[in-house]
Amino acid sequence: MSQESLDDWFDGEDGEYDAHTSADDNGEREVFQRCLSFTVRGPWGHFRRVEGNVVKQTYRIIPRTTVAGLLAAVLGIGRDKYYELFASDSSAVAVEPVRDLRTLNMPMNTLSTADESMQSLNSHGKLSVKLPDPSKPRQQHNYEVLVEPAYRIDVALADDARYRELRSHLEAGTSHYVPSLGLSEHLAQIDYHGEFEVKPAPDDGVVSVDSAVPDAVDSVVPGPETRCQVEQSPAFMTADERGRTTRSFTTYAYNPDTGPLSVQDIDASIVDGRTVVFV
Repeated sequence: MSQESLDDWFDGEDGEYDAHTSADDNGEREVFQRCLSFTVRGPWGHFRRVEGNVVKQTYRIIPRTTVAGLLAAVLGIGRDKYYELFASDSSAVAVEPVRDLRTLNMPMNTLSTADESMQSLNSHGKLSVKLPDPSKPRQQHNYEVLVEPAYRIDVALADDARYRELRSHLEAGTSHYVPSLGLSEHLAQIDYHGEFEVKPAPDDGVVSVDSAVPDAVDSVVPGPETRCQVEQSPAFMTADERGRTTRSFTTYAYNPDTGPLSVQDIDASIVDGRTVVFV
């Protein structure tokens, strides 16, 4: 990031950042000028696909909703309380797999968490906890898990206060809740890379994109030595008195071998010398 760009972000004597977004040409959405970048990794990961019950399959690319939940855990925001912060008009996220995407099937013995299978501890005290009843028979499920997954995440927020709070946590390596890659058992490590300017990528027709490419499957240019896979995953959530629901999905094209994809007619950005596409 150039010193001129940094100077543009500072506001007078207090050293605080100016607003880091601007409206697009139609004034309808935010155009982000800077973002935070980090890598999240772990020995295992599982992002449960919404379809299928016999084998608990996983998405290969960490879903946008999972990124939002991960960052909400860092910020200490409660369940179902962060959807507006990560809405489509107030945030932007790019995901780049930085390790080959490998999976294996792992059988696990589980206890049911249905209400009738839960047991209350200290039910007459001031604090009561419900846990699965250990006397109930175990159920065996096959989980498809990711092996040593790692993703470079670029994230921008329109909420300046939350943006600064997130930056402080990433810089200090702190988190309100323990980060995980999907299931709570799959603990995650976060490596912060810094804050970077978001620049528009040159529009040269075909662009080599490092990140997964959202909602542009038909724009991918096939290559003889480049593999391309496609999956659709939840992107945005909403919650009401009936619970939370998925509001929309994103279809990602990605290279499972972590190399770039050639894409034409795409609105891409340059972040830290990498070409990414935000959603």
